[in-house]
Amino acid sequence: MLAPATAPPSHRRSFVAGSVYVFERLMPDPFVLAIGLTLVVALAAFLFAPNGAPTVIVSSWYTGVFGILGFAFQMILILVTGHALAHAPPVQLALKALVAPIESPGRAVVTTFLVAAVASWLNWGFGLVIGAVLAREVAKRVRLDFGWLVAAAYSGWVIWASGPSSSIALSQATHGNALNVVEKLTGMILPFSQTVFTAFNLVPTALVVIVLPFVFLRLRPREDEMQVFVPGDEAEAPARMRPDTPAGRLNHSRLLSLFLVALGAAYLAITWTAKGVSLDANTVILIFLIAGIALHGYPVAYVDAMKNAAKQTGSMMLQYPIYGGIMGIMDTTGLAAMISKGFVAIATQHTLPFWTYLASLFITFLVPSGGGHWAVQGPFAIPAAVSLGASIPATTMAVAMGEQVSNMMQPFWALPVVAMAGIGIQRVLGFTVVTFAVAGVIYGAALLVFA
Repeated sequence: MLAPATAPPSHRRSFVAGSVYVFERLMPDPFVLAIGLTLVVALAAFLFAPNGAPTVIVSSWYTGVFGILGFAFQMILILVTGHALAHAPPVQLALKALVAPIESPGRAVVTTFLVAAVASWLNWGFGLVIGAVLAREVAKRVRLDFGWLVAAAYSGWVIWASGPSSSIALSQATHGNALNVVEKLTGMILPFSQTVFTAFNLVPTALVVIVLPFVFLRLRPREDEMQVFVPGDEAEAPARMRPDTPAGRLNHSRLLSLFLVALGAAYLAITWTAKGVSLDANTVILIFLIAGIALHGYPVAYVDAMKNAAKQTGSMMLQYPIYGGIMGIMDTTGLAAMISKGFVAIATQHTLPFWTYLASLFITFLVPSGGGHWAVQGPFAIPAAVSLGASIPATTMAVAMGEQVSNMMQPFWALPVVAMAGIGIQRVLGFTVVTFAVAGVIYGAALLVFA
């Protein structure tokens, strides 16, 4: 739980204190916000979209609500398998060893940000989970503002779409992928050497990782503005059959766990040997699953970890379908296409990636999913790049960059982080608005300079 500040806040607030004040008092619950966004999008589609008839809006909303369920379940599985992996005894020991030397709030927030950033760049699902888990562990040892710390953990996620697990970069690098817009239009695929591992992507990503720790040190709340994390009691492990009974021996059989791990590992080995190493949502889930089972040791230990993880998914199950409805309206009515085309109309060969990036910043607020976002914006951004002779890789990554930056202000992906951390989302977004501004400028400038 959070302990309130011990003194009333000063009237002369810092910028971030003012931001927190605004978010905590003016921002409704994320579910209410999702309903409000649905209303705004439906009205905009009715008034401006080329296919905005009421029947189209209603049917596309329904299709979107239920069309996202498969994706939503994948994301929930990524969360719970990542949560279970992060709570495996060997991982917990490693986290405790990592935070043991931390004694100051400054070192705590910098370490949390850097660990979350590295994990997010390597794999976005693990980065989301490990940042929240690490924040809780750090806060048990160091007295600091918990919202500030969780915001630093979530801010590490601002580089996820610039890494090798980027859904946009992965889909454009995969032959025959349903979302490979570049291949459909040009016959080419975009290997990582043209997208992820380029100067226009790596330079701003490195700058973000270097600059943001200093920014967060400057954002540290004053003593009278702090909300301190007070660790609650650990949940007791459920009663289990004794391992000296036949059923208990099966429940605690490491051989059964190893069999499932071997099965998953064999599939990865066979598939990657035949087709090369590649990652998608299902592969990520499988890797987390077998790693978690292996590190927990025996079946019922993993069952308990998954049950604990599932407690964090309530808000996601409620809101994913609502955002799916928004995506359906945006896509079917042509509203997203109209917005994107408006940006493209003012672009040149050199500035198209930058304007695509600005459009991506906006569209992310309405379509907060890398794959869904690309399905909306990609079919209009890539033809514009072809017609203008602009860089197709830079235009592609501009969509990814806008997606990851705007996530700092869009509560969709912050939900699992704050759920695992145990804090209100409003206070966290009061800090990450600064992450949004800093990273937004860095990535936008890089596209103008390098692309």
